[in-house]
Amino acid sequence: MAENRASAYAEGVPCWVDAQLPDVEAGKRFYGELFGWTFEESYGASTWALKGGAPVAALAPKTDGRMPTVWTVYFATPDAEALARRVRDAGGQVVIVPVPVGDLGTTALVTDAEGAVFGLWQPGRHAGFGRRHEPGTFAWVELYARDTERANGFYGGLFHDALFGPGARPDFGRAAVSDVFPAEMPPHFLVHFAVEDCAAALEAVHRLGGRVQAPPFSTSYGLVAVVTDNQGASFALLQR
Repeated sequence: MAENRASAYAEGVPCWVDAQLPDVEAGKRFYGELFGWTFEESYGASTWALKGGAPVAALAPKTDGRMPTVWTVYFATPDAEALARRVRDAGGQVVIVPVPVGDLGTTALVTDAEGAVFGLWQPGRHAGFGRRHEPGTFAWVELYARDTERANGFYGGLFHDALFGPGARPDFGRAAVSDVFPAEMPPHFLVHFAVEDCAAALEAVHRLGGRVQAPPFSTSYGLVAVVTDNQGASFALLQR
């Protein structure tokens, strides 16, 4: 198993992503060709995606057909139990209480006050991304919210230093759902992966059986296209 011995990320920094998929082998073929990932077994039934030998994401089988096929972002914390309590106190919910993942770390699944789902990661042996901010790796996560002011208050209270502290360079933005998606779309996080050429990446998505949800549009952080993989998990391509 590859091992990320990098320093732990500060609390509130996006530090890991995973996809819950009906068919992990099909996911490996899709993302392996799209992003140049290689793969190896991780904890339990999960598979780590590697870029240049460093862990950049995980693919895991859906254990319940009623679960969504989705990419989930995890925010770093030194204390998942304490952060889960703060999430609840701020109006969110704890979906899965903090549980250890072997000696890799401790994870939890929570929602914000509007129901957008995200994960918490308290590192053990696994700090999180071994590479990020380069082609084929995590680059950004955008929260699409119904009420962006409410979202700013919720996440600003949880992760003030990561978002607004001295020298903060957040990988996390907020926008209204209706800016990109139909108004009935529920609030959610959208994981962005960096690409060198958005048009070429979109061609690859089509070729590999994915589809385009939102064609390229300009944002303050780059050119973005929203796509789904060949199993229906949504993510974004980001060309800086």
